[in-house]
Amino acid sequence: MRIVLQRVTQASVSVDNKIVGEIENGLLAFVGVSSDDTEETAEKYAEKAAKIRIFADDNGKTNLSAVALGYSILVISQFTLYADTRKGNRPSFMKAGAPEHANSICNAFIDACKKRFRKTETGEFGAHMDVSLCNDGPFTIILDEF
Repeated sequence: MRIVLQRVTQASVSVDNKIVGEIENGLLAFVGVSSDDTEETAEKYAEKAAKIRIFADDNGKTNLSAVALGYSILVISQFTLYADTRKGNRPSFMKAGAPEHANSICNAFIDACKKRFRKTETGEFGAHMDVSLCNDGPFTIILDEF
């Protein structure tokens, strides 16, 4: 599993010009699933996203998590996080999980987030999505292989 986690003041996702998910303060998680990922992997990554301390406390130190602050998460599936660009000019996606598997694991991640975050919003798996966000900081973390 590979997640690009962004601290945001707002984020939304639209499909066919209709907003299907939106949050205010919190995290935007772009989620890539590999063929090796399991529901256990999804749980582990949701726990990490919930506990990662990337929000400022009263002293301006990054000591607080989104969950501690009662913030939300917007989850967007993104198989392109497993792009292999080492050869040629066209990315290969051989390491990305097959759609049925990736959808299942992405849903496990979403379910795990729903247990932890005040609010969990999502995009639409496999759809062409337009994502809008205001990256706070900017502050972007990549979660993979921890």
